[in-house]
Amino acid sequence: MAGRSVLCATAALSAVLVFSPAPPAAAHALSPAPLPAAHADTAAGALASPAAASTLGGDDGPSARALADEARDGLLAARSVHLRFTDHTATARRALPASMDLALDRDGNCAGRLVMGGGGGGVELIKRGDQVWMKPDPAFWKAQVPGRQGEALAEVLKDRYIHGSTHDMILRGMAGTCDLRAFQRQAASGSSRDIPLTKGGETVRDGVKVIPLSGTKNRRQTVLYVTSAAPHRLAEATQKGGGIDQTLTFRDYDAPVPSATPPAADSVDVSRLRQELRNT
Repeated sequence: MAGRSVLCATAALSAVLVFSPAPPAAAHALSPAPLPAAHADTAAGALASPAAASTLGGDDGPSARALADEARDGLLAARSVHLRFTDHTATARRALPASMDLALDRDGNCAGRLVMGGGGGGVELIKRGDQVWMKPDPAFWKAQVPGRQGEALAEVLKDRYIHGSTHDMILRGMAGTCDLRAFQRQAASGSSRDIPLTKGGETVRDGVKVIPLSGTKNRRQTVLYVTSAAPHRLAEATQKGGGIDQTLTFRDYDAPVPSATPPAADSVDVSRLRQELRNT
């Protein structure tokens, strides 16, 4: 197995996501891998930074600072959130996720899908309590496990979920992916970067009325889109420049995470994966 893991792991969430380094290679190909962190770090600082008040929009509404503070507070207080991440760069690598669509909550539950860059396939992910279901598609197996071993795994496990608990070494890293509390702890501490923000006029993003808060640092432009209506929540964050072009959206604050889990007939115990790894 490749030493570098291939699924998203402990993410930290402030204005956007911060992805941590992957766990040891012993977790094999189903451990998480880091997502590009540049966008996350910068937007995190923008939400938390005192400099957010440096430029106002010139109207009678809340200042850039007030909007950023309320959006950050709302993110820290959220019981759950549905996030979507997209890396728009054409050079997205197979070892890194190019997109993620995930609903997660403070109890560690989540449901969604992650797609690797460079045609590296995708993985469906469901977690309820300490139980984890993952369904990599054939392209994922073939991309992440080269040669005949990947082809064999794709054939044996196709269209079925790998099921196990977070106590299993192979699946343990997934617990971090679904931990909204960990995301929020990182968000609360993400105040190390100062990005002066300019408040723009109201606009519409994906059907939601928002106010853009934009700033530039290190030749990378960050835009935080905060909902116009109260409570003012972070709806979207983008960053472009320096080889970065990423978007992250937040929806369904405090909505329940889908609770359906795959039936036993559609699942394979993680011990079967271990067996196949030994035999192929």
